[in-house]
Order: sequence, then structure tokens, then C-alpha cells
Amino acid sequence: MKDTDSNLTAAARIVKSIAERIISGALAPDAPLRQDHVAREFGSSHVPVREAFRQLEAQHLVVSLPRRGVRVAPLDANSVREIAEMRAALEVVALRNAVPRLTPAHLAKIELALIEADSAETLSGFETANRAFHRALVAPCGMPRLLASLDGLQLANSRLVFAMARHAPWRPRSNQDHRLILAALRARNVDQACSLLARHIQTIERLAAPAT
Repeated sequence: MKDTDSNLTAAARIVKSIAERIISGALAPDAPLRQDHVAREFGSSHVPVREAFRQLEAQHLVVSLPRRGVRVAPLDANSVREIAEMRAALEVVALRNAVPRLTPAHLAKIELALIEADSAETLSGFETANRAFHRALVAPCGMPRLLASLDGLQLANSRLVFAMARHAPWRPRSNQDHRLILAALRARNVDQACSLLARHIQTIERLAAPAT
């Protein structure tokens, strides 16, 4: 049991480090990831490395290709479109299931994340708050597998945001879409909230197109 726990801990450490490098752009699209190199860097066996690669693939950050091995996932137009469409579809499903369970405490948590995103002075701070906002929207849905999928897609989305910032400097800004979504939720207008959310997510595809 201790060996299993140790492998899981090592895998989590590897996932966190490599995910940060991919999201920030330190690891470029299509860069190879060799099991032996990663194991050597983290002083681990190959077991946690394989588990880390599996988790990173579930997060849409790496791909495993026949005869080419594990590589950083591409950031081409097709990948951007796929991520946006998957997020839009799945997050709307999660939101529809979350709305009947939303409490004043949940709404307060959503608003807090919105305020933190609006007041962020760095892209990293904004993205952390942005992920918190989208997680808070759907957290009450009670669908753990769906939430896990959305967490991975949100990380892939963060990678797009950082990639865009390399082409156009990021500046602090207020997110009107987030405010409109929250207002619709407070009014218990589920259809409007879902429509706004889908449109908001799909915006990333249009904005990212010049950077891909």
C-alpha cells in the first residue's frame, strides 16, 4: 500500500510540474516527453511517469501517438475548436444540473471568483480566478466524472489563454460575460445562463484563431 501511495504522490508531482510547463509555453506543442528523461528528472521509477502521462492526456495537455510516443498536445485550429466545443457542451450540461442545487453560499462563491478575476493584476492571477469561477458554476451538479473532465478541459483552455498572451500583451479587465451569467443565475433563468455560458466559452475559439 505504501508503494502505491508513493507512486501516486510522485505522479501528482510530475503532473503538476509538466502541466505548468505546457500551460506556460515552456514546453512547446509537439515537444517529445521521454519516460526515461522524466523519471530521471524527478528521481522516480517509470510507474508514476506512466500514470502522470495518462493524467496529462486526460487533461488534453499531451497526446500518445503510435511510433512517436508521448508529445505535448498541438495548438492548431482544430485543437482549439475541439476544446471550445467540448467545453461548451459539457459545461452547459453541468450547469443545468447544478442550478437546482445552487444555494446563496454557492452564488457568493461564484461572485467572489468573479471579483478576484476582475481585480487580478497578472495573467496567472486572472487564470486562477477564472478557473475558480467556472468550477464554482458547476460544482453543485453532483457529477464527479463530468467535473473531472471539465477540470482537464479548463486547463487546456488556460493554455490557450497563455498562448494568446504571447501574441498580444494581457491587461487587467472586467469580464462582462461572467457578470451576465451570474445575474441570470440569481434570476434563476437557466436557459439564459446556459446560452450565455456557451457563447462565452466559444469566444475562446474566435480569439485564439490568429495565434494558432
